[in-house]
Amino acid sequence: MLPILYRDEHLIAIHKPAGLLVHRTALDRHETRFAVQLLRDQIGQHVWPVHRLDRGTSGVLLFALDAISLRATAAQFESGVVEKEYRAVVRGWPDDTGEIDHPLPRILDNADRGHPDALNALQAARTRYQCLSRCELPLPDGRYPTSRYALLALQPETGRRHQLRRHLKHIAHPIIGDATYGKGPHNRAVAAFSGHTRLLLACTDLQLRHPLDGNVLVIRCPLADDFSASLQAMDLLPAS
Repeated sequence: MLPILYRDEHLIAIHKPAGLLVHRTALDRHETRFAVQLLRDQIGQHVWPVHRLDRGTSGVLLFALDAISLRATAAQFESGVVEKEYRAVVRGWPDDTGEIDHPLPRILDNADRGHPDALNALQAARTRYQCLSRCELPLPDGRYPTSRYALLALQPETGRRHQLRRHLKHIAHPIIGDATYGKGPHNRAVAAFSGHTRLLLACTDLQLRHPLDGNVLVIRCPLADDFSASLQAMDLLPAS
């Protein structure tokens, strides 16, 4: 059963586990389990995702329960008015606070690949972050006997595909567990140290306007057990 974080007649939000695809894609033809299908079967009605989470990312995933709510809510994501917050464990010790303002090449879907205007297109992308905790572990890194890691709160101000993963790579603090943009030796070392293998990225908060009455809706999600266990093993749990 997928944990339900919020539900009314128009919207439903779940805690998506790491490793679960939102819907079927051409790149993962062998997969048979998808959040859309599982939630539809769980509640007995059709659902439509209004935003994306990468397969490896856990946390808040929002669906619409009717076409009108889908259009109204998806428009908020597209216009950038939805406030989102994430947690991520990264390599190194970033500044206490910062903003990454770095345009990103568009990642093309299959439908876009033949369009000449899509090639090499740069999209504006901005991410704010705050460092919540830091640690230094006895994991050798080249000529250094230890390695440094940090837990960040991330607020993407734009919604580009893989934005957080690419932005953290850009500032040389890749997210742990990221096989595409991260560092393999650190991913393997942290997995062995913590006992958990996953992308250490989670969506913890969404704030938007309800499509029916326009009231502010805040949906929060606790970190998954394996994410919290990794933080505990790395001594990265923030002081309460």
